[in-house]
This record gives sequence, structure tokens and C-alpha cells, in this order.
Amino acid sequence: MDVARMLLCLISVLVSEKFLVAAFSQSLVSDFTFTLPAGRKECFFQTMKKDASLEIEYQVPGVYMVLDGAGLDVDFSLSSPTGHVLYSEHRKSDGVYTVETEDGDYMFCFDNSFSAVSEKIIFFELLMDNMEQEGEEPEDWKEYVHGTDMLDMKLEDIMDTINSVKARLGKSLQIQTVLKAFEARDRNLQESNYDRVNMWSMTNMLVMMLVTGLQVYLIRALFEDKRHART
Repeated sequence: MDVARMLLCLISVLVSEKFLVAAFSQSLVSDFTFTLPAGRKECFFQTMKKDASLEIEYQVPGVYMVLDGAGLDVDFSLSSPTGHVLYSEHRKSDGVYTVETEDGDYMFCFDNSFSAVSEKIIFFELLMDNMEQEGEEPEDWKEYVHGTDMLDMKLEDIMDTINSVKARLGKSLQIQTVLKAFEARDRNLQESNYDRVNMWSMTNMLVMMLVTGLQVYLIRALFEDKRHART
């Protein structure tokens, strides 16, 4: 009884894993971080298939750039294979864009030509859904419900599900890392402003004390009798 119960539990787990694989379409995730010099424009291309989905997310996760006087913004544009501009944003620090694709190469560009001195560190991530190979038919999970096919399930099905969950967890981790970077940037900016306020307050206090002493000296000098009594 125990062996049979364990076998039934194993079959149910495999079936549930198969359901998860069928529920998620094939997804591809890629990310890249690069430095965009001042006055430069960089473009990238991604080949897509018809009826697929492309999601582009970018961030300018600078921490100390604001303290140095540089902004955390960049121009972004996304064009279809026919050259039609789908999205065009100016001087933004982050963005997320999703398009339903057709066959061809999609071009997305990051433009820092408006900045003459400051370079930008840019992180972007691509999430591509429904990227099945041509001629590949989606699996029907119903054929695994009945018959001996339930015992023919492979370990690769479970690994595909684990990899899909891993990719989504990785994306969540990247988002948390970017949020931590912005939090660290804001904290460093506040601490820098605090130090600057203290420094200028001390400077103003010293100047005021110096001016006060000088005024007292000049007023005393005005009333001082410089005539010497003759003996």
C-alpha cells in the first residue's frame, strides 16, 4: 500500500508539472549592461517571429552620478522591422515597453547625444514569449491525462518548468537590485546635501563672527581719542 501510494503521488506530481509546462509558453530572457559615452547613440537589434511578444525594460541605475552633476536620463526609441517608430521617449531614467511582434528585426536605441560630458550606465532586459520553432506544435496536456503516457514523462519537462520559474525569479531579483540602487542613490544624495548644509552653515557662522569682530573694532576705533595730552 505504501509503495502504491508513493507511486500515485509521483504520478500526480509529474502530471501537475506537465500542466505547468503547458500553461507557460516558451520564454526567452536576456539582459545586458553597457556604458553609453557622452554624445553617443547605441542601437541594438532583436530578431522576432510573428505573433510573438517582446518586452523591453531598461534602467539607468547610477548611484553617484547625481552627486557629480550628471542626470540619470537617456533617450529611447523602438522601431519595427518596417522602420516604423513604435515608442520614442526623451530623457527618462527607466521604462517598460511591450509589443506584439511580426517577422523581422526590431531595433531599439539609447541616445545620450544631448549630454556633452556625462556618460551613462544602462541596463536593459529582453523578455520574449511565444518563441516556438517553426513547425513546432504546442503540446496538448490532455493526452497525458489518460493511458500509459503519464509514465512516459521526462525529466526535461520538470527542468523546463524550473527554468521558467528561475527566469522569473531572476527578473524579480534584477528589479529589486535596481530599486536598491535608486534607494542608495537617494540616500547618498541626502547625506551629501546634509554635509553641504553643515559645511556652509559653519562657513557662514565663521564669516558672521569675523564681520562682527571687525565691526566692533571699527566702532571702537571711531570713538577712540587719538590726541595726546601735552606735558
